[in-house]
Amino acid sequence: MRASKIFALVIAACLLPAGYANSAEPLHEGDAARGLRLADNWCSSCHLVSPEQKTTSRAAPPFSEIAQSPTFNSDHLAYLLYDPHPKMAKLGLSRRAIDDIAAYVLSLRK
Repeated sequence: MRASKIFALVIAACLLPAGYANSAEPLHEGDAARGLRLADNWCSSCHLVSPEQKTTSRAAPPFSEIAQSPTFNSDHLAYLLYDPHPKMAKLGLSRRAIDDIAAYVLSLRK
């Protein structure tokens, strides 16, 4: 396992309270409206964040598609952002911001 991956997992473990990793509940409820504002700022250069957005600079999946994944939740997003894939920027978002963005994405679920 790469040292950077181990470091990211250790950081993620330190940021989550004991037992939280197995919980389906976020640390706080998450504010979808705030999540949309954050996503417009941090995510829209690669992802289609909202129906009003027409284009992106990359072929990342749109949030509406991500929302349909049955495994998507704030924990999934947190782990992805703490150890992003090579094409994804390290954003350094707080856990509250991640929960807010996840709440927005989940608001798109049909």
